[in-house]
Amino acid sequence: MIKAVIFDIGETLIKYNKPLNWSVLYRPAFENMVKECRLTFTEADYKNAIQALTMYNTRTYPREYEVKSDDIFIDILSKITCTIPDINKAKHVFYSFFRNEVSEYPEAEDVLRELKEKAKKVCTLSDVAYGMDNKYVLEDIKGLLKYIDFPFTSIDIGFRKPNPTGIFVLAEQMLIRLDEILFVGDEEKDIKCAKNARVKSVLINRSSARKCYGQDYEIKSLKEIMMLV
Repeated sequence: MIKAVIFDIGETLIKYNKPLNWSVLYRPAFENMVKECRLTFTEADYKNAIQALTMYNTRTYPREYEVKSDDIFIDILSKITCTIPDINKAKHVFYSFFRNEVSEYPEAEDVLRELKEKAKKVCTLSDVAYGMDNKYVLEDIKGLLKYIDFPFTSIDIGFRKPNPTGIFVLAEQMLIRLDEILFVGDEEKDIKCAKNARVKSVLINRSSARKCYGQDYEIKSLKEIMMLV
């Protein structure tokens, strides 16, 4: 019997309306940060900042351990000549650039509400982009938080998918066996994470493309989860 459902966040519960690989947005994101924080970047500063950030792009350089935003920005600062007096403001402006078109999938709230009504535990386990602090992710799902028992990200766990540690931690927190858990995500790493943790995997595939990641179930809409629990 399924007692808990763990969801990925981006492109599963909410849509960012940005490419999965943000590399094409590095320059405009830094330009926006420079403008809003009244900084002065040389061309060399832009080049070096982009080069430093690229090393944390998990689409290009996959890793299973997580890196926090402060560590990433300290690294960027060490590569540029410009002084940034308020790193927290700079981070806020930078990360907000990628979050300006966030929207919930229409069925997300109804499905999470119904899961709670059926006394199912609801959790998230999502990898953050470039060490993005949890406060941004939680803001993105603020309309859904009242239904989520444990809103976890890779920042909480210290590891990224497909490392299964996050699922193990959530199972322990919920006092629920692994065979009582569904994991729902939209990417291959989500399915691999579920497989590595030995929980049932659900691929949400809203496209017409065929995706064979070894998933136990495949759905087109979050509403179909209710048939699995």
